[in-house]
Amino acid sequence: MDIVIRPVTPGEYADLGEITAQAYLQDGLLDFGESDAYLGELRDVAKRAAAAEVLVAVEHGTLLGGVTFVPGPGPMADMARPDEAEIRMLAVASAGRGRGAGEALVRACVDRARAIEGCARVVLSTQRTMRAAHRVYERLGFTRAPERDWNPLPELDDIMLLTYELTL
Repeated sequence: MDIVIRPVTPGEYADLGEITAQAYLQDGLLDFGESDAYLGELRDVAKRAAAAEVLVAVEHGTLLGGVTFVPGPGPMADMARPDEAEIRMLAVASAGRGRGAGEALVRACVDRARAIEGCARVVLSTQRTMRAAHRVYERLGFTRAPERDWNPLPELDDIMLLTYELTL
């Protein structure tokens, strides 16, 4: 495998933002398509990089995808508790799927979490329809934590994010 995982550079912010936005749009993960407010968050890599660690998967100079690693509670955390790290906004370009980029990004996040003193687990939220991602998480030892499932938009009853966790 020639995929390298490393921190994003400022020159890659726009490209990674677009890869992330397109991955969510193409997979039907945004309720309102291009008008979805979350789309702006997905594209704003600079904001994420200022508050967390954004990693990219690169193969032969081509950006395949990225992920946001949140080392604990803070502005980029949705659900991390004080002894947890969180994985957010994992996205792989359609041309890079099925080649191990997503799994390599998740593994890199787990390795970073293991290096944090006192970090007991890694958590993440995912949508029900993200079945390929669920298989990656489960293959890496993550288990469902249904008691932590949550709704980011309480005004819309049908949106429920599933929670997975990995005890370190």
